[in-house]
Amino acid sequence: MNHSHEDTHRVATDAKHRPTVREVVLDLLRGFQINTIFGNPGSTELPLFLDFPSDFRYILGLQEAVVVGMADGYAQATHNAAFVNLHSAAGVGHAMGNIFTAHKNRTPMVITAGQQARSILPFDPFLFSGQATELPKPYVKWSIEPARAEDVPLAIARAYYIAMQQPRGPVLVSIPADDWDKPCEPLQPRMVSTETRPEPRVLDAIGSALDAAKRPVFVVGAAVDRDRAWDDVVQLAERHNAAVWIAPMSGRCGFPQNHPLFAGVLPAMREKIVSLLSGHDLVFALGAAAFTYHVEGFGPHVPPGAQLVQLIEDPGTAAWTPEGTSAVGGIRLGVLDLLARPAPAPRALPAPRAARPRAEPSALMSVPFVMQTLAEVRDAASIVVEEAPSSRAAMQAYLPIVQSETFYTMCSGGLGYAMPAAVGVALGKPGQKVIGLLGDGSAMYSIQALWSAAQLKLPITFIILKNRRYAALQEFAPTFGFTEGAKLEGTDLPDLDFLALAHGQGCDAVHVSDAAQLHQVLRDALAHPRAILVEVDVA
Repeated sequence: MNHSHEDTHRVATDAKHRPTVREVVLDLLRGFQINTIFGNPGSTELPLFLDFPSDFRYILGLQEAVVVGMADGYAQATHNAAFVNLHSAAGVGHAMGNIFTAHKNRTPMVITAGQQARSILPFDPFLFSGQATELPKPYVKWSIEPARAEDVPLAIARAYYIAMQQPRGPVLVSIPADDWDKPCEPLQPRMVSTETRPEPRVLDAIGSALDAAKRPVFVVGAAVDRDRAWDDVVQLAERHNAAVWIAPMSGRCGFPQNHPLFAGVLPAMREKIVSLLSGHDLVFALGAAAFTYHVEGFGPHVPPGAQLVQLIEDPGTAAWTPEGTSAVGGIRLGVLDLLARPAPAPRALPAPRAARPRAEPSALMSVPFVMQTLAEVRDAASIVVEEAPSSRAAMQAYLPIVQSETFYTMCSGGLGYAMPAAVGVALGKPGQKVIGLLGDGSAMYSIQALWSAAQLKLPITFIILKNRRYAALQEFAPTFGFTEGAKLEGTDLPDLDFLALAHGQGCDAVHVSDAAQLHQVLRDALAHPRAILVEVDVA
C-alpha cells in the first residue's frame, strides 16, 4: 500500500469514529441547557431531525412569525437563549417582523436557517438563500454561513455566547442541508461571561448626583426586569424616596404599580414627558432609553434645571442619549453598586398618585371596565402578555402589574408578537397561568398560535378585546391632520369571528358582551385547565 492509499484509509477510518455535525450540535445544546427547538420545518431543515433524540422536544409553529414569537417568550421566561430552526430565505423572511421585535426586546435567540446543499449552491437552486447572512441584518447581533460543514458547531457556540452577552439579542447561523451528516471534532461548551459591570468612575458620578438631588425621579425600562433587578430597584427607589415612572413603550414592567412611589407610565411624546417630570431636579433613566418617542417633538428632553443620568446595558443607546451622564453595564450589578454607597440624607416622600375613579358597567363595555374586572379576578402572580395598543392606557390605569416577571409585551411596536409569545412564556414557566391580552387587529397577525397552545395543552387564557377596528390608528389620526370623525381608509375590521377561528384550531372559546356576565366568564376562563379564548365586545 503506498502512502497516498494509507492517508486515504486513515482519513476514512478517522471519519467513521468522529461524531457528525448533528451529534456535536445536539451535545453542545445540552451543555447550554437547551432541549427545546422551535421551528416550522422545510426541506433543508429535515436532516437535523434524523434520529431525533428523546431528550429534546420540537415545538411546531404554523408560520415562522409564530415560531420566533414563541421562542421570544420562552427565552425571556427562562433567561436562556432559545434555539430556532427556520427555512432559508422564505422562512426567515416570514419571521423578520418578530426577529425585529426580538432585537428590540433584547431577547437571546440562536436562529438556524436551512440552506440548500453546498454542491448545488453555484447553480442558484430552488429555495436557497442568495445572501443568507445579509437577509436578517440589521436586526441580529451576528450572522454567518460557515465556510465548512466542520465549522457549524463552532459557529453555533459562538452565536450562543454572543446572544447571551449584554445587550442580548438574536443571532443567525445559515446551515447547508448536507452539513449535518458530515464528521467533525467534538466541542465542549465553555464558561463565557454574560454580564458587564458599569465603570466605577461613571457610576460614582451618578451616585453622587442622586445623593445631592432634592427631588429625584426614576424612569425604569424593560432592562430592569430582564436583568432580574426588580427588588434591587425597589430598594434603591425607597432609599432615595424617588417617584418612579415606567419608561415609554417598555416591553416589561420594572416596578410594582401598587407601590406608594409609583407615579405612572410615561407617554412616548417629548413635551408630555417633560411636563410630567417637571419639578424634579434629577431624572435617572434606569434600564431605559432617555427617551423613546413616537412622534416629532420640540424643546428640551428633560425639564429645565433637571440633570439627566442613565444606567443602560446598551452602549448604542447610551451614545445617542441627548444629554447627561450615561453608565453602560448590567442593571442589576450597577444598582447593587449604587446600593453599596452610604445612605443619603432623608428626603420627603413625593406626592401620592391620584386615585383612579372606578370604571362603571355600560351597555357596550368600556375597556377600562374590562381591565378593572380582570384585575379583580386574576391572581397577581398570573402573567399578562399584552398586545392591545389602543387599550394600553386603560390597562396601565386599571390592571396594575405588581410582581416581577408577570408582564411582557413588544418593545418594537411590531404586531404579531403577543399571541405566540404567550405560548412561549407558558412553556418557559410551567404551571403558571398566562393571560394573552390582545386587540382584535393584533390577534390576526399570528392567530395560528392558538393551534400550538391547544396542541400543547397550555393553561393560557386569551382575551380578545373586540372593537372591530384598528382603534390605535383611528385615535392617532388627528396627529397627522385628520379632522374629528374623518373617514380613515383601511381601519375597519367587520365580521371577524374569533370563536370560529379558535374552534377551528382546537382551542376552546367563549363570547361575552354583557357587563353583568363578564366577572363570571373571566373567572371561569382563568380556571380553565387548557387554552381558551374569550372574545369580549368593547366600545
